[in-house]
Amino acid sequence: MAVIPLLQLNDISLTFGGDPVFDGLNLVVQPGDRVALVGRNGSGKSTLMKVMAGLVEPDSGERIVPQGASTGYMEQDPDLFSFETLGDYAMHGLDPAEFYKVERAGEGLKFDPARPVGTASGGERRRAALARLMAQDPELMLLDEPTNHLDIEAIGWLEDELKRTRKAFVLISHDRRFLSELTRATLWIDRGQVRRQEKGFDAFEAWRDRVWEEEDQQRHKLNRKIKAEARWAVEGISARRKRNMGRVRALQDLRSERAAMIARPDTAAMALASGPKSGRKVIEAKGLAKRFGDTVILRDFSLTVQRGDRVAFVGPNGVGKTTVIRILMGEIEPDAGTVKLGTNLVPAVFDQTRARLDGDLSLWENLTGDPEMRVSGKADQIMVRGAPKHVVGYLKEFLFDEAQARAPVRSLSGGEKARLLLAKIMARESNLLVLDEPTNDLDVETLDLLQDLLGEYDGTVLLISHDRDFLDRVATTTVAMEGQGRAIVYAGGWSDYRAQRGEDGPAPVAEAKPAAKPAKPSAPAAKPKSGLSFTEKHRLEELPAEIDRLTAEIAKLETLLADPDLFTREPMKFRKASEALAERQTALSEAEDLWLDLSEKAEAG
Repeated sequence: MAVIPLLQLNDISLTFGGDPVFDGLNLVVQPGDRVALVGRNGSGKSTLMKVMAGLVEPDSGERIVPQGASTGYMEQDPDLFSFETLGDYAMHGLDPAEFYKVERAGEGLKFDPARPVGTASGGERRRAALARLMAQDPELMLLDEPTNHLDIEAIGWLEDELKRTRKAFVLISHDRRFLSELTRATLWIDRGQVRRQEKGFDAFEAWRDRVWEEEDQQRHKLNRKIKAEARWAVEGISARRKRNMGRVRALQDLRSERAAMIARPDTAAMALASGPKSGRKVIEAKGLAKRFGDTVILRDFSLTVQRGDRVAFVGPNGVGKTTVIRILMGEIEPDAGTVKLGTNLVPAVFDQTRARLDGDLSLWENLTGDPEMRVSGKADQIMVRGAPKHVVGYLKEFLFDEAQARAPVRSLSGGEKARLLLAKIMARESNLLVLDEPTNDLDVETLDLLQDLLGEYDGTVLLISHDRDFLDRVATTTVAMEGQGRAIVYAGGWSDYRAQRGEDGPAPVAEAKPAAKPAKPSAPAAKPKSGLSFTEKHRLEELPAEIDRLTAEIAKLETLLADPDLFTREPMKFRKASEALAERQTALSEAEDLWLDLSEKAEAG
């Protein structure tokens, strides 16, 4: 007997203003599916989930849900306006006898159903929305970033609940460990196309890299074919009185095919610059105690932080992790004990509340208005790691376009606000980074880049995060805050802490560095001659990356020179950009010619 899908999308097309978000999208969710929905920030994940939930009407296509099948959607920003308490909202649509379900979810997710909506934080509202969905227990659950604003214990509770359910679900999350533990299939949104693989998130990155590698090979083959056909068109014409118009048209088709290829989205060009070297001992805390009323934050806590340490603070929400870091930084006085800061410290702080961003000001104003970034007499420039830089150029490095630069910060998504705050702290030199939940809302690629930067950073890092995989990749020391003033220091990251406590923690989802290459066999089979010398072979391997780099630089220069006022406003800059463009176009042509010659020589060999 054929299984009836819980949800089917047929030939869905949707456009918001400019380029299509989706075009000709087809998608099926079967009973029991456990699907990860992944993609870069801004790729359309939440939009697709709203189409799946029936909340966004596509321009064309159809959404099919069988009669009687129930679908539940957990949105990122729930509307609680018409409800008095969080419990009232979570109970909406349920029988009063089912209130125990909301209470149970509230206990696991750590929110109070009696909390008035008017005094609830954004995190509490999201937890209420998640509790409502879990209590409803629909046949298909659509969960948009369910782990945001949850601490590690609540994430573990939700993970266990979803492992036990037999219902189908689709998850959007940037928490690698959460996705890897739960999913059996992956939907990947990439440049308006949705691909599906019948493997969980564990296999996603290898699949993504393989797809991109195949695209690169296809692009290089196409470039080579175009180059060969173009050479025929130029050199062969003199030997013939009449052109072969069929081949000329084929060349035009090849060029059109190349133009239609959608370039992969850029990765943020983030960089960390270490300031002057700090003293060997960064923080020395002895016998710290702190309480607020009846709430005990610390009892007799001691910690020594050496230069280069990466110290993670973990524990439930509200246990006082941020307070402890502020005590260690000298911002809050302890009730007892001492804190001694090392010499020559230059801190930079990423705060979880994004309080260092003014939501009413534009991105431009948030950067140029910072006294530490302002360039005297230059309203359009900021200081970036000791050198002046145009504010729009710097924002583009963090994937913001020129239109966004003038938009208010409040219009940004959570991931965009996190990137903007990273842009602020990365513009200055530092030797002590304080990162309070930096991973919220960041996509996998940006998390990878941030992790690599922290690995190469010469300074010291104090970190708060609920992302278990990120903690395993970054932390060298973990301070576990267990409540009632207990704070215990463990060596290593999250899994190391769990192992030392005798708890079975899951193995890390992905290694921070790629595995070592297998040793070569002692007697390798002889390879066929390539027809290239060692130097030529090495040059052939280097050329694709060089061609990509030159192409990207040419695109940036062409965008700059497209400004009609640049010549009159900044004639020197216009002249230098024009010279640089001509130089790179020549270099690109030479590189493409050399790549074609070496490729043909290798094939002939």
